Amino acid sequence: MSTTPMPRIPANTLVMVADGTGARLFRNAGTDSRLSLHQDGMLEPKDLDEEGPSGVMPPESDTRIDEATFAKQLAQRLNEGALRQEYEHVVLVADPRTLGLMRPLLHKEVDQRMVAELAKTLTGSPLADIERALSAP
Repeated sequence: MSTTPMPRIPANTLVMVADGTGARLFRNAGTDSRLSLHQDGMLEPKDLDEEGPSGVMPPESDTRIDEATFAKQLAQRLNEGALRQEYEHVVLVADPRTLGLMRPLLHKEVDQRMVAELAKTLTGSPLADIERALSAP
């Protein structure tokens, strides 16, 4: 089994590390050849009762619906940021389910800025582990 090497992550790239319950935002404060992430913010699900994954939240909401709604919110955040020129490059790291929910919702502007995506749960991981995963050959 061969593994595809992780591409170099340009300086100032936005890195979103997410799962169905939260997201951490980082910027690469290093260089194109030396990754050095600095946390730039955190995102948590909001207004889950007022919106669902495809509109208004049904009254029988459960964890999976909440996670899908949050994935939609994360995709919207990336879409808005791309359209406002808030980042030139982006890396998306998310658990496989969240990544799968987000992919079809991402605007073509996000796709054009996507340097890499990694299907891995790293939201609660130490910074060194996230950097290691993104620097892996």
